[in-house]
This record gives sequence, C-alpha cells and structure tokens, in this order.
Amino acid sequence: QVQLAESGGGLVQTGGSLKLACAASGRIFAGYVMGWFRQTPGKEREFVAAITWNVGSTAYADSVKGRFTSSRDNAKNTGYLHMNSLKPEDSAVYYCAAGSFRSRSTMSRAAVYDYWGQGTQVTVSA
Repeated sequence: QVQLAESGGGLVQTGGSLKLACAASGRIFAGYVMGWFRQTPGKEREFVAAITWNVGSTAYADSVKGRFTSSRDNAKNTGYLHMNSLKPEDSAVYYCAAGSFRSRSTMSRAAVYDYWGQGTQVTVSA
C-alpha cells in the first residue's frame, strides 16, 4: 500500500514559479511511474506530467512543455513538479499519483494509477 501527500501549492502571480512535492509512504518500486494531474471545478482531471521511478523518463502535456519539469528523489521517496512561467489557466487542484509503469503511451492515463494524493491548490493570479 502506498500513501501520497502533496505539498507546495499556493498563490502566485502570473509568470511566477512553484514547486510541488509528493511524498510517498510505503515503498515505491522501481517499476512505478509517478504522475501529476490537475482538475478545476466542472472539468475532468487532466494529465500534466509523469516520471518513471527507475530511469526518470518523463512525459508532459503539451500545455506545460517547456514550463514544467518533473523530477524525483528515490532516496526520499518523493516526486517533484517544478512549475515555471505560470499562467492563470494553470490554476487548479494538483494531484500526484503512482502506479505500475506499463508503457510510455499509458503514462498520461489516469486509469493506470492506483494511488492518489489528496491534492493541493495552485492559484495563479492575473
């Protein structure tokens, strides 16, 4: 069993930066992938980024490429989402998730992830 806890959300101005952290309790296995999703009221959960736990292979949504970076610290069982050049449309509740890695093409699918954090609010003011 894996439990995930996000931190680092908050209020930031347009163009600013935030770093989200996702601390995992319980063991994250080498074959896992950690994903980041976000959701705004009335909309479906949207894929943001993902990173494989062993080699650190990453994937990003087109909307965040070049601005967001996913990383992980295996020793600390913690994943990170570095968000730069933030825009108001990035405002959402951000969730981290963990699951078994199947293929690169499935990293963006919420159904792949078995464990989810409680979410952290990110608000970008105009």
